[in-house]
Amino acid sequence: MLRMTPIKLSIENLSIGLVWLFHISGILGILYGNSDWFISATPVNLTLNFVLLLINCKGNKWFIPIILLGFFTGMTTEILGVQFGWIFGDYQYGSQLGTKVLGVPLLIGINWALLTVITGAIAHQFYSNLFMRVFIGVGLMLFLDLLMEPLAPVLDFWAFDGSEAPLQNYIGWAAVALFLQLSYHFFKIKITSWFPHHLYLLQIIFFSVLLIKHTTVGL
Repeated sequence: MLRMTPIKLSIENLSIGLVWLFHISGILGILYGNSDWFISATPVNLTLNFVLLLINCKGNKWFIPIILLGFFTGMTTEILGVQFGWIFGDYQYGSQLGTKVLGVPLLIGINWALLTVITGAIAHQFYSNLFMRVFIGVGLMLFLDLLMEPLAPVLDFWAFDGSEAPLQNYIGWAAVALFLQLSYHFFKIKITSWFPHHLYLLQIIFFSVLLIKHTTVGL
């Protein structure tokens, strides 16, 4: 007689279940429900993701410093972009991402910190070579931006003056991501939790599904 292996009820498993629930609900809600309401709930989802990341990935003495570095680096570069058109190009943020400082939502700084950690954690677990870890980490961050950019104006996240994101944006993203990934791996942060892998996968699924919907029948 076959016996089912019981699923261990832990903070990590509960956290993974929660982010799956929120992301899948968000996808279904935007596609088939009240899309405006679900899009307006984006700050709640991002905040939940960040809090669960802090809970599941703490332990390394450099974890909080890299979170702060990601946040302030993200906010500084984004403010320079919004105010002066430096680094990423000329663009402005919409109203969906909540409270802003000098035109940049605080959640954008949080998202930079979050992406730095989850992509760095994935690269660290799969590669031992420093160059490969940094290269993969940057690639993962840049790939997610490529998925987000066509959807950002539609979701009222942000919009570039020239309609589409310029090449400068992707070069800027790669440069900032390179600095953050180098910092992450320089301090040898080791995260054994699988929560970052699930969170990154869900981000890919979320924006991929919405992008397919947008390019076929529109959102």
